[in-house]
Amino acid sequence: MKLEIVTPDKKIFDGEADGVQFPGANGSFEILNNHAPIVAALVAGKLKVRTGKETEIFNISGGLVEMQKNKLIVLAESVLA
Repeated sequence: MKLEIVTPDKKIFDGEADGVQFPGANGSFEILNNHAPIVAALVAGKLKVRTGKETEIFNISGGLVEMQKNKLIVLAESVLA
């Protein structure tokens, strides 16, 4: 699936992902390829992006995620170092 992670300042990630794990407002959840459309609120925590055998971790301070037609867009308030 196509994944974009953006903040108000810049684009953090733009590429293909096999799965993404999120810190949701009601607990953590994961989105995989061909997931049903969803919009969800995110809280501060670790956003884990799986691409093949590698996992990349981003510490976000909250935001929103939208999945539609196998395109996943994360609007993060900020990404912490």
